[in-house]
Amino acid sequence: MVGLKTKPTKSISDWRRTKILATIGPATDSQELIYNLLAAGVNGIRLNFSHGTYEERERQIKWARDAALNLGRELAIVQDLQGPKIRLGDFEGVVDVKKGQTLLLEHNADFAQTGHLPIQYDLSIKVKRGERILLFDGRIHTIVTAIKDGIIYAEALNDGMLIKRKGINVPDTDFGGDVITAKDRSDLVWGSNQDFDYVALSFVQSAEDIQKLRQLMSSMNYQAKIIAKIETRSAIENIEEIVKEADVVMVARGDLAVETPAESIPIVQRKIIGLGLRYGTPSIVATQMLISMTAELEPSRAEVSDVATAVLVGADCLMLSDETASGNYPVEAVKMMQRIIRYTEVHSPLSVSFNNEADHSVGAAIADAIIKLASTIKARAIVAETKSGATAFNIAARRAKTPLIAVTDLKRTAHQLALVFGVESYIRPADKTAATKLTDFLHNHKVFDRGDIIVTVSGKYPGVVGTTDTIKVRIID
Repeated sequence: MVGLKTKPTKSISDWRRTKILATIGPATDSQELIYNLLAAGVNGIRLNFSHGTYEERERQIKWARDAALNLGRELAIVQDLQGPKIRLGDFEGVVDVKKGQTLLLEHNADFAQTGHLPIQYDLSIKVKRGERILLFDGRIHTIVTAIKDGIIYAEALNDGMLIKRKGINVPDTDFGGDVITAKDRSDLVWGSNQDFDYVALSFVQSAEDIQKLRQLMSSMNYQAKIIAKIETRSAIENIEEIVKEADVVMVARGDLAVETPAESIPIVQRKIIGLGLRYGTPSIVATQMLISMTAELEPSRAEVSDVATAVLVGADCLMLSDETASGNYPVEAVKMMQRIIRYTEVHSPLSVSFNNEADHSVGAAIADAIIKLASTIKARAIVAETKSGATAFNIAARRAKTPLIAVTDLKRTAHQLALVFGVESYIRPADKTAATKLTDFLHNHKVFDRGDIIVTVSGKYPGVVGTTDTIKVRIID
């Protein structure tokens, strides 16, 4: 069975709790390198559907699953949808821009014939007069002065230059729930027949965007969980509802830093992670975490601090983008991130708190009881049976100091939990004594010692979602 963990990979005292997600790209497009990424500590891989072919993705999925099987690891695989990523089209050379100049932007324009800057998305039906358009990933600021016959007239607010295919941001524009493009729909159809655990939705603006994606995926019987990428000003304005609706939230700091003031990003990041903790929604911090390591063997001091800070404030997972997709040292970047995370976790003077007084559900109450009991009796670990992963998600969100081990009969659940803070997953058949049997297995493999106290969590009906109702204390003999 692909993904079946047959033996522990390391001592429980050495487990890293904050997870690592790595992007696969040209620099890591080989069976050997994907294996090396996992061996270095990667818990999940991201496939960016802004680039590449289906054939390449199918091959990379196979390589990743084979590597996880060989390493005895559970691995999450993320399908990252492109979304309405707006770029300049193709034109020759460099276009110099002067402050006060009026630029004409048109969908698929022929620049050589018309002088209109080509754009890859018809923004004329979305933008309004007075709204900003940021060209070349924010280097050129413009403001829309008119829209006529599909042509956008925009006044440049600063000098600069433009080259083809560079990104465009529209921080003032409301896409009206239209963030799932035709390309995304085609990619979802393909992805629904592949082995993906998460779908990442780009340029989310509201909770309704996630609801629409969930409905679309349901119609395809696509059972992956949804990651909401927070990278627009509208998303920040609607952040609490988005965090409550999404399965996971990602602080996508690249486009977010263009659409919102750069100085706001650290505070926004902390707010999103905090809301994730409040509502039990795992969080991922992404973009330029170790960007120096695309070209250098060592990160900058600021990058080391950035990674450590994300750990300190409670992120579930940290993501590497260019570092592993196109950098010169992808495996070294993973090893460095692992070192920083582990050192921070071991030596942190701070502890993250969970506080959701509004959640009075049975699942929340059980999770609170489990953690309090484990802490009081100084349990070595919590071993929780889970079908959907909800029990493990609830316990993990509370950031218990006691290590959490999940046992499930579903590969997808085990894979999804690979990105969740502090969860170590095992796939075993549904059984009334699954937690007990796994505890024995871990004892036999020296993870637990004689005299260790273990809290086991199970349900009356094994393999049935939502039936967790039994907490037991066991002393290993």
